[in-house]
Amino acid sequence: MKEGFRQSMAWLHTWSGLLVGWVLFLVFTAGTAAYYRDEITFWMKPELHQALGQPVPQAQALAHAVDLMQRRAPDSSRWFITLPTAREPTVRMFWSGPPQPPAAPGEKRRRQRFENAELDPASGQAASAARATRGGEFIYRLHFDLHYMPAIWARWIVGFCAMFMLVAIVSGIVTHKRIFKDFFTFRPKKGQRSWLDAHNATAVLALPYHLMITYTGLVTLMFMYMPWGPQAAYQDRGGIDSFFAEVFPSGGPRDAKASGQRAALAPLAPMLAQASAHWDGAAAGRVVVNHPNDAAATVSISRQEGRSMSQNQPSMLFDGVTGTLLSTAGDQTGPAAETRGVLYGLHIARFSNPLLRALFFLSGLAGCLMVATGLLLWAVKERQKYAKVVKHGGRIGFGLRLVDGLNLGTLAGVPIAFGAYFWANRLLPVGIDERAAAEIRWFFIAWGVAALAGLARPTRRMWQLQLGVGALLFAAIPLLNALTTRTHLGVSLREGLWSVAGFDLVSLALGLALAAAALLAGKPRPRAKAAAAGNAGLAS
Repeated sequence: MKEGFRQSMAWLHTWSGLLVGWVLFLVFTAGTAAYYRDEITFWMKPELHQALGQPVPQAQALAHAVDLMQRRAPDSSRWFITLPTAREPTVRMFWSGPPQPPAAPGEKRRRQRFENAELDPASGQAASAARATRGGEFIYRLHFDLHYMPAIWARWIVGFCAMFMLVAIVSGIVTHKRIFKDFFTFRPKKGQRSWLDAHNATAVLALPYHLMITYTGLVTLMFMYMPWGPQAAYQDRGGIDSFFAEVFPSGGPRDAKASGQRAALAPLAPMLAQASAHWDGAAAGRVVVNHPNDAAATVSISRQEGRSMSQNQPSMLFDGVTGTLLSTAGDQTGPAAETRGVLYGLHIARFSNPLLRALFFLSGLAGCLMVATGLLLWAVKERQKYAKVVKHGGRIGFGLRLVDGLNLGTLAGVPIAFGAYFWANRLLPVGIDERAAAEIRWFFIAWGVAALAGLARPTRRMWQLQLGVGALLFAAIPLLNALTTRTHLGVSLREGLWSVAGFDLVSLALGLALAAAALLAGKPRPRAKAAAAGNAGLAS
């Protein structure tokens, strides 16, 4: 060990945070935004803003959805219908299309292609004019799938970084013996001491949240990271799929086949009413129709999220022809499965009311600042070792220069990427091919340019420039929305479109915060003049 236990923990805290800090910043930023993924998706589809009106009975919304599905996909093997909520006012539908033909003669047929549509629950009109976008779903998936790589690789990378994050948090608690006292201390314009105070404050401010979100993030993918128990216990009972079917029942057999005999689909409204009554008046969230218009059709109805903290939701299975209840699932969940469901639910916070969701969002922002100040603090401490070298005309080492560039390209580049993503949503033509993918490309193009510029020239001026660009992109979003849609702040506030108005106002607030950071970046600290003359970064 080092000089002592606390010193060893300080070394562990430093390196466990630094080595994965840039990935963690992206994960924290995307995860924080994902608390409002429904609202982000809704803002990014301005053609649907008129759908946010008076609540529509679920039976009416479901009837409209079934009518549309009968016209568009009567022979599909499965319909997925997500009913509207206060946060997502449209009805979303997915259905499996016919299997794709083989790419070449002799090859197997490719997997079925899924198609989707949305409709206004009141009028039943399909929102065919809505622009194609991944919306908040891209940000949510970016949080753990990272994009442009196999999902399994990305989840292993994120899990590895999350484990390092957990180690950094625990070792940080051990290291800072005056952690709560330091929380109330901030000494501005003191160089390293100021960065340490900022790091302590943002870490302690939401310390229970940081511990919870890191640990529960690992729990969400626990069966991927540690599959050996279920594999060993179920190796003679059908494998791990049998384990999932037993612990997380879905309300029906997953491999049921169609009979091939045509039969009319029973009305779904009575099934919906029976399911709601069974759940003491709770609303349904999703309806899955297996083999519609077939004699073997079944209808699975799952309860809407938000009734409990657990992510596990009960479901009921009905005969699709007679409407008879076949089985229920999830009403009584085992202790282990319920514990995992609660931890999963805590991580994604789908149960939260608006006030609690805002608290989660603010805690997530504190986590972003904690990671950012930790990365900058390392650069501040390391630069002090080069003070005399720089004073005599020397240069800082490659390692510090690399960290400066990565800090700049990540901490200032990621906000630019998110801003570019939202601007692309409004500026790209609505009817172009692969439009959703084009929006995502602009996210990575903007980030790539910012990262390369940061690595090439990690100076204070570059910090100021990139933070200024991010500030402009976010602060101008309300103006961009006003110029490209009719639901600007004057309309959204007057008509009660709170999700649209909230997105504009939060973007404006984030833009002002980035502008303040850009102004601070342009003011060299008294203690940093020598380092600034030697091509120093922001954290001088």
